[in-house]
Amino acid sequence: MNRDLSQTNETAEADSEQTYFYNSLTSEVGSAGKIEVARDSVSEPVIRSWCDAMSESNPLYIDQDFANDSKHGGIIAPPAMLQVWTMSGLHLGNQFQRNTEDSPSAGVYQLLDEAGFTGVVATNATYHYNEVIRPGDLISASQKLLDVSEEKTTAIGMGHFVTTETIYSDASGKQVGSMEFRVLKFRPGTGKKSEQSEIKPPRPKPASNSSTDWFWDACNIKELRIQSCNECTNLQHPPAVRCLSCGSVSLDSVIATGKGTLHSWAIAHYPQVPAFDYPLIVGLVELEEGVRLVSNVTNVEPEELEIGMPLEVDWLNVDNEFTLHQFKPVHNENQEAEFENTETGDSNDQTFDSGQNNPETESTQRQVLKLDPDNVQIGDELPISPVPVTTLLIVSTALATRDYQDVHHDPKAAQSKGMPDIFMNILTSAGIVSRWINDWAGPEIDWSSIELRLGAPNHPDDTMTLSGSITEKTQHGSQVSLNIAFLGKNDRGVHVSGNAKILLPENSKGGLK
Repeated sequence: MNRDLSQTNETAEADSEQTYFYNSLTSEVGSAGKIEVARDSVSEPVIRSWCDAMSESNPLYIDQDFANDSKHGGIIAPPAMLQVWTMSGLHLGNQFQRNTEDSPSAGVYQLLDEAGFTGVVATNATYHYNEVIRPGDLISASQKLLDVSEEKTTAIGMGHFVTTETIYSDASGKQVGSMEFRVLKFRPGTGKKSEQSEIKPPRPKPASNSSTDWFWDACNIKELRIQSCNECTNLQHPPAVRCLSCGSVSLDSVIATGKGTLHSWAIAHYPQVPAFDYPLIVGLVELEEGVRLVSNVTNVEPEELEIGMPLEVDWLNVDNEFTLHQFKPVHNENQEAEFENTETGDSNDQTFDSGQNNPETESTQRQVLKLDPDNVQIGDELPISPVPVTTLLIVSTALATRDYQDVHHDPKAAQSKGMPDIFMNILTSAGIVSRWINDWAGPEIDWSSIELRLGAPNHPDDTMTLSGSITEKTQHGSQVSLNIAFLGKNDRGVHVSGNAKILLPENSKGGLK
């Protein structure tokens, strides 16, 4: 009886402590902090640095002559930079530091850190854009704490969601925009994914022998090789000990282009091997060289598969031990072909090129394309765009957005906080989605809002594929408003999803301006 009573008392005490802790977290809900004025005015160099990192080529942001001739009469800041201007910056040594104690979320974050909730990841952000921001503007921010959730169990860890609202104003006090921001503060190592990763076996290494070692060695340096006969020049796969055409044992190999088409495929659902993700697409790929090989097909949904679909080789590094070939759809070639016809063709042939740092002349030409509102309909799809995620992209965009959190540039710091590697910040996700829509719709659209929900993180060597469609079209006076639902997916799932609202320019017509 005493033991039962003791256990009851311990449970009651734990519940009381948890209640007290949660009450402490929520004590400031509804309160607003002091107005924080940006350390620096909006400037063109910072805008250009952001555009460089995002590969954003909208001439309204970087081309003085184009911007002067626009309705804005000069350079404007990308709307997706709204949050950037009041970021606290990097604090090292003894230089000036801004006082953040007046922020209503600061005390909440401190309590959570002290309780072991040291991991942090942004989960949601909704930006509303009220006024254009120009070089010389001095932006201020006022934050309000909206909500602190009870403890939740998530895929990456047990933690609390903290939601804030920030109002951004210019020096005159006029509201230029607002942001509702939600972050998860979690205990590293307590999530479902962490538990699964501990027991998930490594991907099996392909069987090899003296006749095939050369093929897998080539894959390790990202070369796709095909066995060739020195006597009759026959190409064959899989490798054999002699030529299947003439019987010669004098064999060599050639480097394939890595391009081909989907000849057929099968989708494996069961039985499942824990090391693989399902559904597993196994394709028979016909290479440009005329031979066929079996390989996984990635970056595509099963319902999107088509016989004859253009594919290109993609490389999968397995635990830094070996590299495997796989194939993904080719999108850019068709998009480039469509772009070549835009000067004389239909306005719906506009495309997005996800390439980094294109020549300015080509970027500017692409950017001055406009949509014809009369030809835009609900259900129209935006061009699919694969975005390679590199360490350089993650780090450079974090710096360009003035986000110096170590999880975006320091792998060890990211791992200590429950992540396998550095990961893309939400400001970059917003910037890349905005760039993609700008390139499709043209430079002179007006941005109303963008809502983002984050899921699977973007890590180095990922490829995020953007897709979207028009879900609403409404008339606002002489302007047409569009709602665009979008997805950005990597191999682990959906990285970002949400909705963007834009206004098309008045009297916009297809073709070059």
